[in-house]
Amino acid sequence: MDLGIAGRAALVSGADSGIGWETARLLLEEGATVVITDLDQDDLDRAADRLDAAEGRLFAFAADVTKVDSLASLRDRVMEAVGDIDILVQSSGITGAQGLFHEIDDEGWTHTIEVDLMGPVRLVSTFLPSLRRGGWGRIVLLASEDGVQPYADEIPYCSAKAGVLALMKGLSRSYAKEGLLVNCVSPAFIHTPMTDAMMQKRADQRGTDVDEAIESFLAEERPFMALGRRGEPAEVANVIAFLCSDRAGFVTGANYRVDSGSVASI
Repeated sequence: MDLGIAGRAALVSGADSGIGWETARLLLEEGATVVITDLDQDDLDRAADRLDAAEGRLFAFAADVTKVDSLASLRDRVMEAVGDIDILVQSSGITGAQGLFHEIDDEGWTHTIEVDLMGPVRLVSTFLPSLRRGGWGRIVLLASEDGVQPYADEIPYCSAKAGVLALMKGLSRSYAKEGLLVNCVSPAFIHTPMTDAMMQKRADQRGTDVDEAIESFLAEERPFMALGRRGEPAEVANVIAFLCSDRAGFVTGANYRVDSGSVASI
């Protein structure tokens, strides 16, 4: 399917692996020029090496979404490389502090919110002037099933993702008439380095292997995931790419769940 984004410029954060990397790959396939960003330049360079792009259509610049100065530097480098961007995909994030509420201290809350909520806020704020100038734009923020179906052992992450959903909805109402459409994608239990680490920790705690940890997690913690498996990053990236496209010209303020039915409500 032609998504109508050939020649568009996109910035994808959290793109050294997982969902962000797969999204960058799809946007490149559709003819966009793509800037990937994440925390570590060496990791980004390795990620870029695994992407197939014609010369001048792929750039990799490290930045820290928790630091305004770092994002300002990223903006300057992006402007120099590709000019104004048309598409922003915010995919960076962490699991953050875990445990029951009484077990999580102020630092755990603060760090999780800084990365998972204020990171998207700062990234959008930094690039919003660029996105508003073209008369056509797309912002896709990565939320989570946790934003509408919180879990007791990761309340900071759930709270941050609920905030991302509210941020998306507010932005969508502010800029739609300028041609800037804003949506969220909410995955559940995707095969990424973040969930790999979660499952390794679960396996270590239970004295099992990772496959058994995944099986028990699905049975005990995510019983409504009808397909009975982890999702793959490409399955999420497919939806993100659609929302970045001309095909989604009447979609804004929406939360697309890519969760195998994990959210129990309709």
